[in-house]
Amino acid sequence: MCAWASYRRLRVLIFWRCFAIGKLDHQLNEEIRDKEVRLIGVEGEQLGIMSSADALAMAEKAELDLVKIAPNAVPPVCRIMDYGKFRFEQLKKEKEAKKNQRVVEVKEVRMSPNIDTNDFNTKVRAAQKFLQAGNRVKVSVRFRGREMAHTSLGEVLLVRFGEACAEQSSVDKQPKLEGRMMSMFLAPKNNK
Repeated sequence: MCAWASYRRLRVLIFWRCFAIGKLDHQLNEEIRDKEVRLIGVEGEQLGIMSSADALAMAEKAELDLVKIAPNAVPPVCRIMDYGKFRFEQLKKEKEAKKNQRVVEVKEVRMSPNIDTNDFNTKVRAAQKFLQAGNRVKVSVRFRGREMAHTSLGEVLLVRFGEACAEQSSVDKQPKLEGRMMSMFLAPKNNK
């Protein structure tokens, strides 16, 4: 094997060994190197300020873990608890919160300033469907060529669109011209 290949393999090994396998949020047991800590017992009672060695001895006596829960406090706050059970309950709460979380998407409806009545009504129905699903809607009018001279027609069109969707939505952002696009945001009224 050439010297370059062995150097490369050594560099890869060193690189991978720099990263921790699992990231822990708290310092546990022997990782706590502070002189003094404020200790909280198993039931949540205050046990006072003591050395970290004494706190670790009390945790080992109770056959539980010593966990640093407030590292920025002076002195740091540690608690005696079953860390495995604590992490399990924390992950369970996070999963439950993620399951109940609803991601609100922004749907877009595009029009031109000289849109016909039936096309306008079709766009309104599509926006109402998006709003009933609980999503925000961005309504935009694109101006091409000489249409830029008549941006007021686009503003009138967006206001009319907002009035047509007034039952399901409220205007989140008023019509605003940005470059060649004038846009307005609608938000659903009944947030479930």
